Parts: sequence; structure tokens; C-alpha cells
Amino acid sequence: MSKDKIPERQPYTFDRVVRITFSILAIIAALYLLDALKGVLLPFIVACLISYMLEPIVQWNRRLLHLKARFLPVVLTLLEACFIVCVFSILFFPYLASEATEMVKMLKNYATAQIDIPFISGPIHDFIKENLDLESITKFLTPEEWKSIIKTTLSSSWNFLSSGLAFIIGVLSWLIVILYVIFIMLDYERIMLSFKQLVPFRHREKVFKIGKDIEGAMNRYFRGQFFIAMTVGILFSIGFVIIGLPMGVVLGLFIGVLNMVPYLQLISLPITAILCLVSTASTGIDFWLIFWESMAVYIVVQCIQDLFLTPKIMGKAMGLNPAIILLSLSVWGALLGFMGLIIALPLTTLLLSYYNIYVLNKGEREIVEIAESDKTLD
Repeated sequence: MSKDKIPERQPYTFDRVVRITFSILAIIAALYLLDALKGVLLPFIVACLISYMLEPIVQWNRRLLHLKARFLPVVLTLLEACFIVCVFSILFFPYLASEATEMVKMLKNYATAQIDIPFISGPIHDFIKENLDLESITKFLTPEEWKSIIKTTLSSSWNFLSSGLAFIIGVLSWLIVILYVIFIMLDYERIMLSFKQLVPFRHREKVFKIGKDIEGAMNRYFRGQFFIAMTVGILFSIGFVIIGLPMGVVLGLFIGVLNMVPYLQLISLPITAILCLVSTASTGIDFWLIFWESMAVYIVVQCIQDLFLTPKIMGKAMGLNPAIILLSLSVWGALLGFMGLIIALPLTTLLLSYYNIYVLNKGEREIVEIAESDKTLD
């Protein structure tokens, strides 16, 4: 029985140590440049992310219209995206205002009500009331407070606008995101091909291997996990509305956002329990009834996600461990701010792939297979 030959680990020669040192210095220099230029690069990176997310829809419209050119499919995709955003805004914001007004009344009732719930002692209610500033939360949820915040923001923005040029540049840089998105989407395929052609021929095999790792992680996280998170958020919203949980749609969409990191939605359980308490104090509904109904929503949606959505959308491909994802978001977010959150996963995948290929010498067989498949395609 023959065994595959395991590639021998290369010795740490002076030349290899110098290469590793220069690679580390190059990474540090790149991080410094990213931090120094993040104000300029952020709109471009956001536009790249939006274009990357919309590319499958462009290809779908392209097949639907039976066109080789990208102009009409891109225009149709942008119109579809704008339509979805407008419909969501028209449906969601009036609901949010109505739910916020109702939640204000519920919080006032909960702050003054004496609740007797079986198996839950009084000190638990006292702890919640002492550690949650219900008065500030109630004030924040009032429409008058929203109007005041908007008025203050606009006023301070206008004062800053009249006193400096930085604000004007900031606004224009975000407006130019739209232009970035249009130009990138129109030449998306050509841009991707140009990036590949920039790589020297003798390094293409290993660089393309790293590129495929990053592309796989991007597909799983930004496209696959985003679609799963969006679907899960909608399912949670529907479930909470059916059982009559206060702020059900808002909580459901919040859980969907948390689901961008797998299983992070579990931290929403205390919030759900508090909303059940507030509902009990205001409406008199049995706490344990609405609580177990909420848990049933969690169980049903989690089963749908694990048994149907994840296998269908993500397939058998395994992404990064959720703990690694959360750590990478925290580290890159702390280093580069909002831009770090966007590029956290690609950079983490890049570093792991680089370490596996150039330090541990893994993936030699995969590199050969990729080269052979590329030759077959050519």
C-alpha cells in the first residue's frame, strides 16, 4: 500500500530567514500605509465590497437578458438594489416609530409594576431595574428625542461645514462611493484579470493558491454568511411577530446582524428575556408562556439554519472557526477602525495561507492540482 510522500520541511537558511524578515516588514509597512490612508481608502474598499456582493446578481441579470455586455445588467442590478432599499425603508421605519412608542409605555409600566412570576425571585427584577437606566432608554425611544438628535446633528454639521474644509471632503468622499461602485461593476471582470496579470509568472502558482483561499473565504463569509444572516433575521422577525414579542422585528433583524459571526446570536438571549419581562408587566401575559414561545422560535430558526440554509448555501466547505472570525474582527477593527472590520477576514485568510504555504510548506499538492486545472481550462 503506497503512501503519499510528505514534502520535507525546508531548513531555515540565511536566505530564507531574510525572505521571512522582509515579508514581515512588508506586512507592517502595508498596515501602516492602510492606517495612514484609511480615510481615502475606506470609500473605495466599501465600493469594492458592494460590487463584490452584487456581482452574482449582475451575472444573473446578464443571463436573463442574454447579453454579453455588462452595462444594462449593472444598471438593472443597481435599480433592483435601490428598489429593495426603498421598500424596506417605507415598511420598516413607520413600524419602528410605532413600536418605539409602544415600548415607551411598556417600560414605564415595568419600572413601576410589581411582578410576581413563578420561579423568578424579586431580587432579579430589582437587579434589572437598578442596572438598566430605564428612564434614559425610554427617553431615547421617543420621537421627540429622535428629532432633537437629528436637529443637533444637522446643526453641528453645518457649523463644522462653515468652519473647515475637512467635512466637505468627507461628504464628497462618501458621495463618490456611488461612482466607485458603478465604475467597478462595469469593469469588474477586467479588473480581476488585471490583478492576476500583475503577478510575476514564476510566483503565480502560489499566489493563485492564496487567492483561491481568500476567494473561498470571501464567498463563504461575505456572500454565503450574509445571505444566511439576512434570511435568519427575517425568520426571527416573523416568529417574534407571530408570538407578539415587543420590538420583534427590530430584535429579529439585530439577531440577523449578529449571525454574521456564526452562533453569536446567542448573546441576544438576555435581551429576549428582558423583553418578555417587559411584555408581562405591561400586558399581563404569562411570562413563561411568551418566554418558551421565544425559545421555540430560536430552536426552529436554528434548525432551519443548520439543517437547510447552511448545507444548501455554504455546502460542505468549512470556513474559519467562529472564534477566529470574532478575534480577527476585534483585532483588525481595533487596528484600522471600520475599514479593519471590512478587510478583517481577507487579511486573516491571507496571513494563514501565507503561513501554511511559505512557512509550513503545506498545500504543495493543491498547487499542482490548480496549475493542472488552469492548463486544462486554457
